[in-house]
Amino acid sequence: MPTNIEQRKGVIFACLAFFMWGLAPIYFKFLQQVSAFEILMHRVIWSVLFLLLIIAARHQWQRIRIVLGQPKLLLMLVITASLLGFNWGLFIWAVNNNHMLDASLGYYINPLLNVLLGMLFLGERLRKWQGVAVGLALCGVLLQLVSFGSFPVVAFSLAGSFAIYGLLRKKLPIESLPGLLLEALILLPVALIYWWFMAPSPSSDLTANDWHINVLLISAGVVTTLPLLCFTGAAKRLQYSTLGFFQYIGPSLMFMLAVAFYGEVFDAERVVTFACIWSALALFSWDSYRQSRKQRKAKLEAVTKPV
Repeated sequence: MPTNIEQRKGVIFACLAFFMWGLAPIYFKFLQQVSAFEILMHRVIWSVLFLLLIIAARHQWQRIRIVLGQPKLLLMLVITASLLGFNWGLFIWAVNNNHMLDASLGYYINPLLNVLLGMLFLGERLRKWQGVAVGLALCGVLLQLVSFGSFPVVAFSLAGSFAIYGLLRKKLPIESLPGLLLEALILLPVALIYWWFMAPSPSSDLTANDWHINVLLISAGVVTTLPLLCFTGAAKRLQYSTLGFFQYIGPSLMFMLAVAFYGEVFDAERVVTFACIWSALALFSWDSYRQSRKQRKAKLEAVTKPV
């Protein structure tokens, strides 16, 4: 069981991760003229270099070698790397093709998927009101499907891929930094092959770009790595269902950016689904707070109980 100090560290890491993810669309909007696959390529390449520098500075090569000697762990990292690459690419595409509200919805749904996965695979218990919250979110999706004849494919693809990624990384006995470097290294050959064979684009030749475009492209490594390091650090220290609670920060920031600054339309179809998801999250938050108060009260009574 994690100590209180470790739990506090997990809370800080979770807040940092989701604040950075919530503001990430601003960065990608500056690269709107660059294709999603090309940005994804740069995310992988520069993430590898950035992570190599961190590993070298922290002298963690031995931890990398330990994982390299375990084929089963490497196979699992291939799966998590694939999920991560898919999630990265779809998120970039959504932001730069005016589907930021869909991305926001996906990351609102994600905490509820975390609850389900935590119950199914980690033995975490689903309380009554948590079950009601999950059912309410499902109703929102079904109403959209029945009333408007559409299914939030982008939202569920983002939510599902990241929920499964987080679950697998929580179960793997690999520290966040070495694991993330190995995932990026697994994706690196694909990124380099794409860069070599891709059709020329206005931004594909770094030597011909304006300096600010190159700075933005190279910064993809930092923008990608820092929130992921914080997330995996939080996932190791917090219950998976608790971690989902902090994820409201990211989609809330995305939602405000999409509607207030980037002019995406909040139409009737989205109102129905978002209203159900928000209600579900409010119910889940209330239940989590109520349970937390009960646990604190029980601990206090145990401490003050006369011997």
